[in-house]
Order: sequence, then structure tokens, then C-alpha cells
Amino acid sequence: MSKKEFTEEQIRLSRIAKALGHPVRIAILELLANQSCCYHGDMSEIIPVAKSTLSQHLTELKEAGLIQGEFTPPTVKYCINRENWENIRELLGSFIESISEVKNHC
Repeated sequence: MSKKEFTEEQIRLSRIAKALGHPVRIAILELLANQSCCYHGDMSEIIPVAKSTLSQHLTELKEAGLIQGEFTPPTVKYCINRENWENIRELLGSFIESISEVKNHC
């Protein structure tokens, strides 16, 4: 039996799942989703973690394409990456639908 290559979709889904796999990241996404525009300010005043930890979580979300941000001292601006979220919604929806369609008779 030979090793099967992972599809681009499988790799993308796992990257998204990893980014969503921590409560701090979920809190960040909820905060940003509830903003009428991009968030300016110190998130560490709202999210109860150290600034360095918060920075690591923001980087993880940004690298996964879930958020976008600009760092122009002294201002930091973060937003939900709306274009990527539409693609992510479709990707996750297709994945969930394909799993739901499987008839398992164990």
C-alpha cells in the first residue's frame, strides 16, 4: 500500500481547523466580526491574555487567512478577511456536506 498525497483542499481545511482550535482565537474572531469597521486599539484590554500571547494568536489567524491586519506604529488595525471567509465557508460547507452524506453501517 503506497502513501496517498493529501489534496490541496485537505491541507487547507487542516490549516483552518488549526487556526480555529483555540478559544482565544475564537474570541478574537468574534470581537472582529462584531466590529462595524476594522478594529483599532489594544485587544489585550478586551481579550484576557498577555500581549505577546495575543500577538501569537493574531499571527496564527493572519497566516491562516482568517484575518488581515496592518501594523503602522503606533496604530494596529485588524479586520476579518471577508473575501477569504466566503471561500472558507464554502470549503467547510462542502466538507461537512460530504461527511453527512456518508452512510456508515458499523
